[in-house]
Amino acid sequence: MASDRCLETYLREIDEVPLLSAEEEVELGRRVQQGDEAAREHMIRANLRLVVSVAKRFRNRGLPLQDLIAEGNIGLMKAIEKFDPEAGFRFSTYATWWIQQTIRRGLINTVKTVRIPSYMVEILTKWGRASTALGQSLGRQPSTEEIAKHLGLSQKNRRVIEQTLNTNQGTTDLGDDAVVHRSEAEYNDNAHRMAPDEIVLRSDALQTMHEILELIDPTEASVLRMRYGLEDEQPATLEKIAKTLGISRERVRQMERATLRKLHAYVVEGVPAEDILPEAGVREIRRKQQTQPRPESGEGDSPRRRKGA
Repeated sequence: MASDRCLETYLREIDEVPLLSAEEEVELGRRVQQGDEAAREHMIRANLRLVVSVAKRFRNRGLPLQDLIAEGNIGLMKAIEKFDPEAGFRFSTYATWWIQQTIRRGLINTVKTVRIPSYMVEILTKWGRASTALGQSLGRQPSTEEIAKHLGLSQKNRRVIEQTLNTNQGTTDLGDDAVVHRSEAEYNDNAHRMAPDEIVLRSDALQTMHEILELIDPTEASVLRMRYGLEDEQPATLEKIAKTLGISRERVRQMERATLRKLHAYVVEGVPAEDILPEAGVREIRRKQQTQPRPESGEGDSPRRRKGA
């Protein structure tokens, strides 16, 4: 794909830029404080590989690597503006925090809470699968009419789907099913308190939710699927889930809360998979990463060269 080739070219180009020594960081940092634009550009170019290295930690969490790098570059520029060369620590230590924060905010901003009947989540997922299948058979992108006909959807459901899929262009009025954008603080505070008729969706990656559930403990995944109506047309009550799984109602509530926090930590906060996912889930993530096309160079894994090395 063209985007993959562009990424490969970008990674090769930034790999040619020498890293800075501690002395060079201090010198350039002082010049940046004095408004030296050339020094600022030098610091940006010399630290682009750091951004790639940090961005890689957030792969498979809802944004492609190119977008993660773009978000991280914004954080790098903020770090350069705020860096104090007299503080006595390396710039990379300071910049990493800013890069991570902007990437996390970028992930959060791609998430929308859509207040729709939970059974629609499954229909939306089927819509995406049908679109892919029809595209392969027709040799072109299918129209909404063709997808709706293929799935046998009612006119009402088709309209809701079309509006929901367009939410990536802004807040779309769905009447009683309004799209609500959460602020970062609100999302962090309420990630474990979503009502049963709400579900966190990325409008352009609905299948991601199902893929993530395949990575976690099967019992935890079952709780979320039943609680949010991903296996049936209606979300299940805590009592019904408890009876189905043979555990207490309180245990179901605890599992729901803990699992949502865990997924939020992995998807948004960038917590390593090894820290929160079972071994089988970690193996699956590594398998997917190994099957992805790898650029010829860059992405922060190769030994970093300094001037004169």
